Amino acid sequence: MNKLIWLLFPASIFAQKGETQIKANALTMPLAMVNLGVEHALTDKITLQADGFISPWKSFAGNHLQMYMAFGEGRYYFDKSFSKFYIGPNIGVGFFDIQKWNYWNTDKYQRGFAILTGATIGYQVKINEHWGLDVFVGGGHSQGNYKGYYKEDSPNFGRYDSAQSFNKSGEWILYKGGVMLTYKFKRKKSN
Repeated sequence: MNKLIWLLFPASIFAQKGETQIKANALTMPLAMVNLGVEHALTDKITLQADGFISPWKSFAGNHLQMYMAFGEGRYYFDKSFSKFYIGPNIGVGFFDIQKWNYWNTDKYQRGFAILTGATIGYQVKINEHWGLDVFVGGGHSQGNYKGYYKEDSPNFGRYDSAQSFNKSGEWILYKGGVMLTYKFKRKKSN
């Protein structure tokens, strides 16, 4: 019985309002970085969003830039769902193989994972009944766990840090943002 409740609970949430948006970040697409999301209205002013970001670049201008991030987010709209200003908390996880900006002129890079918690603020503009734009920025606390390495072509190949396991790094940063092109599905009204 408990398993049935856990299976039906998500379905009952998504059956509440019936409006769902899918979206793609127009700012990251030209760089071949994918940022896709789906947002579903729970009430007239509250939505849930799940989104992901992929930067597949093993080398971008000579620097490591592979990132995979996934987020869950609650949103409160001050007007109505999918319209105008909103704010909401988010939580996410990220996996990375990157060269942080302060290491760009070195032969060092970092590989690990991060837990991200924070908030997003944004504004949605309706173009027509189905299409719209979602302009947003999000940030908060990132708790990273990583290992530092020399690049493969370095004469010092291997770890550059002295940590036995993972280095730990906590920082406050902006970690998401852009302009999402949105498409809203509407549930057909039954007679």
